[in-house]
Amino acid sequence: MATDITPELNAAHSTAVEPQAINAKAVALVLTALGMGGFAIGVTEFSAMSVLPDFAGDLGVDAPTAGHAISAYALGVVVGAPLLAVLGARIARWKLLIGFMALFAVGNALSALSPTFGWMLAFRFLSGLPHGAYFGVAALVAASVVPLAYRTRAVSTILLGLTIATVIGVPVATGVSHAFGWRWTFAAVSVLAVITMSLVALFAPRDPPHPDASPLRELGALKRRQVWLTLGIGAIGFGGMFCVYAYLASTLTAVTGVGANMIPWVFAVFGGGMLAGNLIGGWTSDRFGMKAGAGMLIWSVFSLILYFFAAPHLWAVLIVIVLIGAGMGLGSLLQTRLMDVAGDAQTLAAALNHSAFNTANALGPFLGGLAIAAGFGWASTGLVGSALALGGLIVWAWAMWDAKRTSAA
Repeated sequence: MATDITPELNAAHSTAVEPQAINAKAVALVLTALGMGGFAIGVTEFSAMSVLPDFAGDLGVDAPTAGHAISAYALGVVVGAPLLAVLGARIARWKLLIGFMALFAVGNALSALSPTFGWMLAFRFLSGLPHGAYFGVAALVAASVVPLAYRTRAVSTILLGLTIATVIGVPVATGVSHAFGWRWTFAAVSVLAVITMSLVALFAPRDPPHPDASPLRELGALKRRQVWLTLGIGAIGFGGMFCVYAYLASTLTAVTGVGANMIPWVFAVFGGGMLAGNLIGGWTSDRFGMKAGAGMLIWSVFSLILYFFAAPHLWAVLIVIVLIGAGMGLGSLLQTRLMDVAGDAQTLAAALNHSAFNTANALGPFLGGLAIAAGFGWASTGLVGSALALGGLIVWAWAMWDAKRTSAA
């Protein structure tokens, strides 16, 4: 790992597994099990947007009102990530993963049975509660079974499940919704969660909880400035990608001029960019450390500017959204950075990464919506997104300056 990680944090790696102790097949099975959970979460998070018209009509609400179900899920993520991480401090990680997936399965099964929109809101909130906590604990487990030099690539495997969901899972889930009804989409996600529980039970390492683990120790992460700065990079920097993603369908229709049948394919291309970025980001992060984060944010700044000019041309949009989606690689880097800066409160810090991610999911579309409402046009989301990526880069520079200053003190 690059030298930009402060020396006081190297203790976080004291349990790293030596390369010669690694059984490649066993590691692959662990990462596959964890990635399946990421896939299930990705399907429910992103397909909720594509099946929104279906459940809106069935539950008797208009599309803008139905969008509150997406917000309820995001709120569940923000609340559940720190809450469940702290409450589960004394529980073995493999048991936590099974418990989180059990709660996720129940939430999605109940969503499929929602009798009214009010109940739908409650069940989507419940479904979101284990989202961030699962990813946080899964990242710690993934990092624990590989040598230090491969940490970020292992973590990116879990996020790989989420990105594969955007390419394959969401189109399939949308097709299921159109063919059999939206309730079957959420029911299928519940089945995926049960499969994840089984895989984790079979293959996850049975490491006991740390003897000194406690909710109070986990809350100690909140006292660390580097934790907050790392979360700030994600909460602001990722907002640019979501700013464009949220209004991509409308931009394609109003500016690019494509038909409705083409839109799912464009989203699949976006997902392909996210998939590539996740794979490349894991490798570059392991090789260059936080310097890779600066490169990814600069990449996002310019690719989002290009989106503004590419919007009227389909061929150009397809190229640019791959570039924008590649910015997803920042996620696994920030996840491992939080492991480094959290000291002995890693579970809470790792889980909070997804609270930051969902903060970006709220911030980007909100600011993009303001620009559109002000009359700057649908493509202006690219410029707003670029400003957010630049904001993330500024926070990155602040974090690096603070780490260097603290190390030199």
